[in-house]
Amino acid sequence: MLANGKPELLVPASSLEVLKVAVMYGADAVYIGGEMYGLRAKAKNFSKEDMKAGIDFAHQHGKRVFVTANITAHNRDLDGVRVYFEELKEMDPDALIISDPGVFAIAKQVCPGTEVHISTQANNVNYMTYLFWQQQGAKRVVSARELSLEEIKQIRQNIPDGLEIETFVHGAMCISYSGRCLLSNYFTGRDANLGACTHPCRWKYYIMEESRPGEYLPVEENERGTYIFNSKDLCMIEHIPDLVEAGIDSFKIEGRMKTALYVADVARTYRQAIDDYFQSPSLYELRKEYYMQEISKCTYRQFTTGFFYGPATHDTQIYDNNTYVQGYTYLGTVGKVTDDGYISLVQKNKFCVGDVVEVMKPSGEDIKVHVSDMRDEKGMHIESCPHPGQNIQVLLDGKADEMDIIRVKAD
Repeated sequence: MLANGKPELLVPASSLEVLKVAVMYGADAVYIGGEMYGLRAKAKNFSKEDMKAGIDFAHQHGKRVFVTANITAHNRDLDGVRVYFEELKEMDPDALIISDPGVFAIAKQVCPGTEVHISTQANNVNYMTYLFWQQQGAKRVVSARELSLEEIKQIRQNIPDGLEIETFVHGAMCISYSGRCLLSNYFTGRDANLGACTHPCRWKYYIMEESRPGEYLPVEENERGTYIFNSKDLCMIEHIPDLVEAGIDSFKIEGRMKTALYVADVARTYRQAIDDYFQSPSLYELRKEYYMQEISKCTYRQFTTGFFYGPATHDTQIYDNNTYVQGYTYLGTVGKVTDDGYISLVQKNKFCVGDVVEVMKPSGEDIKVHVSDMRDEKGMHIESCPHPGQNIQVLLDGKADEMDIIRVKAD
């Protein structure tokens, strides 16, 4: 819990750019991964230089940064983990997120002044587990996604106030217990518990009777097969009071592989919901429809409340497809603004002169504007920006400031 009595809003970041967005759009803390020993090997992750710059940026804005090192470590990893923690110690992160007891022991030896948080990968489902980790020196334990609010409330009642509970409240769910999945390793040799998950839970599956090779039978009556492992995304923005009542100290957003638009939208909306609730519960209730409208503007897979109100049912799965719902398309994050009023950005998706786009501001304001002109990196006027990653300057007929997000409603 923060000093102001509110739960912490903990937001993921895949890069230095996204970390800055998370900080500016409402996060109290950001969690990131380095180039090794986290569970998102396919994420961009942070170089040492970017990690140091990100931690400094967050600290300058009064925010905290946690670094994930939550792999299930083998013998071959341990020497490298020790060297990595020596490097991290110089960067002054606020906490390390760890699941492996051996890695935990190394962290306490190398970084004795840094908080250690126990990852959800450690399967934390009861208060004795929380007390065990506190006795080892942990400051915070991340609850397993499989816990109900009633179970979390019971944990809170049986642990000291100083031991913090962190809980995922939004984002992708995993088919396996606390994310400890073996499907990826089995199918592709890429181990989810070493950060290389290929997400086979999102694939299409059929069954085949062994005496009829090549004759594939759908698991359900559907011409497209069935995505039997494909979970809906968690969303608890309509249930902030229940999360607070359960005694959760940190509301965690999943998504270390998400775009800056996703992070900005989710962080800003949860920030508004939390602040509204603590200002006035009646105001929060009045604005619930708005929160859902806003949170639906980023990509998602349909929403569920997960295990918070009881065991998962068939309603928590998506059986006929593995695609996202996309409300808006991310065009770029505003960099510098030139003296003649052009905004600089790295293009993420194509748009054209004459298009109507939306400027998304950290304050909560969204402004529709027209694209009046566009220049390439050589200063030549262009009609569109078709090349991903293109450095461009854009003139809008409305005001946009550094760190604003430019987006457009998806077709």
